[in-house]
Amino acid sequence: MRSLLKKLALSIALAGIGGAFVIAPAQAQLRVEVSGVGSFQIPIAIAGFANESLTPQQVTTIIKDDLVRSGYFRLIDTGAVITESSPVNFDEWKQKGAEALVVGSVQQLADDRYDVRYKLFDTVKSQTLSGFSVATPPMNTRQTAHKIADDIYEKLTGVKGMFSTRIAYVTKGGSEYRLEIADADGDGIKVALRSNEPIISPAWSADGTKVAYVSFEAKKPVVWVQNLMTGERRVVANYKGSNSAPAWSPDGTRLALALSRDGLTQIYTVNADGTGLRRLMNSSGIDTEPQFSADGQFIYFLSDRGGGPQIYRIGVNGGEAKRVTFNGNYNITPRISPDGNTLAYISRRDNKFQLYVLDLPTGQEQRLSDTTKDESPSFSPNGRYIMYATESGRRGSLAVVSVDGKVRQKLTVQAGDIREPTWGPFMK
Repeated sequence: MRSLLKKLALSIALAGIGGAFVIAPAQAQLRVEVSGVGSFQIPIAIAGFANESLTPQQVTTIIKDDLVRSGYFRLIDTGAVITESSPVNFDEWKQKGAEALVVGSVQQLADDRYDVRYKLFDTVKSQTLSGFSVATPPMNTRQTAHKIADDIYEKLTGVKGMFSTRIAYVTKGGSEYRLEIADADGDGIKVALRSNEPIISPAWSADGTKVAYVSFEAKKPVVWVQNLMTGERRVVANYKGSNSAPAWSPDGTRLALALSRDGLTQIYTVNADGTGLRRLMNSSGIDTEPQFSADGQFIYFLSDRGGGPQIYRIGVNGGEAKRVTFNGNYNITPRISPDGNTLAYISRRDNKFQLYVLDLPTGQEQRLSDTTKDESPSFSPNGRYIMYATESGRRGSLAVVSVDGKVRQKLTVQAGDIREPTWGPFMK
């Protein structure tokens, strides 16, 4: 079993933004397939926005795709264009089965921007639920539509929408590795880094402006932090041996790392600028894959100290480590939900590597995936979904599953492998 952990440690070592990215556009496009629906679906009518043909992309198409992809909405056909100032016959929409109605319009402004206006109605209560107006340049049309979908999702479910957030992942095509950034729906792909050497373990900072990752461009694993706004890169860990598995603290001031500088791989913390390195504990086993708890008071990590790979928790300033996972004899890659109540991880059972979640308050465990080679889970910032890497047709692909297991998405590219996903935070 110790050899398995050594292999795991080695694999770890080898294996939205407001404003403009200082990174290049990518040619490939992620294709999204959706299956399953939520435990409840809200019937909603989305009318065509007046004059939306003026914009590069149809606003209502993006809104509809977002809501359908979530699994929690059922679209009612409107067959009409309705502006935000048009009178609404609530009885008519109730008869059509719609509990909510979305209307809006697009107007071109003198400075070539578009004024996108929207309203959301509760047809059951015959009242306005929300609405706003956004002046947006043509290049931000998609982001504006995502923000409208976010507002609809939040007003109707009570949970913050995540359609305007970003994801990061690594693709491999031929001999080239690329760290890519995309919208949560797989559109708008930008390349943050290209390399002929492996790039692994990307992790978003809490404010969404930076990504930490491990690069092998120096012919060894080194932890970097890259500013996505400026393109500036900085080494934060380049010690003897392996430098791997960076994870940000919730306040963005520190990183947790797995380093083998003193022998076996152990957990350290370091300031975001690379100063203040501190070893968290002294273990006789391999400790790796650290993750801060949602409140920043604890660090979850993987260790073989009990004889096999299991997930443990320790205070951010050290102390006694406590075991967290007890079902199965091989549990790796801990990830904590934004509310701190759910642990996601990969478990090997019956020779299958699959995604599981553990409700920490109750101890109830649930398997969420039906694939067999899963890795790298990452929660959406609203905690409703988990993205993870898996395989499709012997090529790496991404998948998304709702935390209740009912809604599933698959994200693939036409050529090459795609792995190591991480879901970005809400943007202010």
